Amino acid sequence: MILSAGILAFSTIGAFAQDIPQSQVPAVVVNSFQQKFPKAKGVDWELKAGLYEAEFETGLFGTDHEVWIQGNGKIVRHKEELAKNDLPKAVIAHVKKEFPGYRIDDVKKITEEQKVTYAFDVKSGSNEWKLVVDPKGNVLGKVRD
Repeated sequence: MILSAGILAFSTIGAFAQDIPQSQVPAVVVNSFQQKFPKAKGVDWELKAGLYEAEFETGLFGTDHEVWIQGNGKIVRHKEELAKNDLPKAVIAHVKKEFPGYRIDDVKKITEEQKVTYAFDVKSGSNEWKLVVDPKGNVLGKVRD
């Protein structure tokens, strides 16, 4: 329930977003971002509910990232696109057990503070679920899509 509220809160923040040029992002925020992600390409900045959000790509194949940074430069959330095969083995095993015959799609790794979760879709025919799991594969949130 709490996780669902958190997911809803972060998804509704976008409704109040304002695109801003990097020149209007505080230097401490830009410096923190550049230190953590020196190879970021195509960076777009938004101001959402008092947090600075940078959307960008890294790597040869353009892996998508979103990072939320406080005005003091502290990174509070990082969401990155992930290949299904990069999920922890425990997550894949748990999904195969709980959702036999389903395929995993649209994988994201989410880091908040020191806590890591994985969000993805599982699909089989016309059945689709959005899942949020911990690194051991325990389901923290599940919504039929």
